[in-house]
Amino acid sequence: MATHDVETDSLARAFIDASSTSFRANKGFADQATAQLPDEKLRIALDPNTNSIAVVMKHVAGNLRSRWTDFLTTDGEKPWRDRDAEFVDAFADRDELSACWESGWRALFDALSALSPADLARTVTIRGEPHSVPLAIQRSLAHCGYHVGQIVLTARILAGDDWKTITIPRGGSANFNQRAWDRGHDRPALPGET
Repeated sequence: MATHDVETDSLARAFIDASSTSFRANKGFADQATAQLPDEKLRIALDPNTNSIAVVMKHVAGNLRSRWTDFLTTDGEKPWRDRDAEFVDAFADRDELSACWESGWRALFDALSALSPADLARTVTIRGEPHSVPLAIQRSLAHCGYHVGQIVLTARILAGDDWKTITIPRGGSANFNQRAWDRGHDRPALPGET
């Protein structure tokens, strides 16, 4: 194999792995946020024009199942998807909601793990519109990030004073950075340091 091909494959694999890592981080934020709420708060909409966390989770799961089932060979908007039904909370309980949520992420992670570097050169369609595989991945990542942000913010509001931060807490950046540097990461030089 030529050096260029090895480098291209390495870069493609790095892109797939980085995308998977970013999706996992997004899922982790949503999971940490929802774990802080009792079941009934997952079903509260902040006002009549917003969706509850449960509904957003159902929509994300439905979108992921549609986009990532047979990702390379069928259109990302499956004929069996009922998008409008994703915005109706019909879950019997939290276990049913969790099973729905996990099924969407499983479809995504199974499809990502099956991608080869060569697959990044392929084209897929979403609602008949051609997308390069990297664009389809980035589109899905952006969609998930948007809705995970909604989930986290809504959970933060509903948890109130019981909220436990899932990222670096206010006023905690210096301490966080110091711990990172203590683990062997190089600290950038401060102004005036030589």
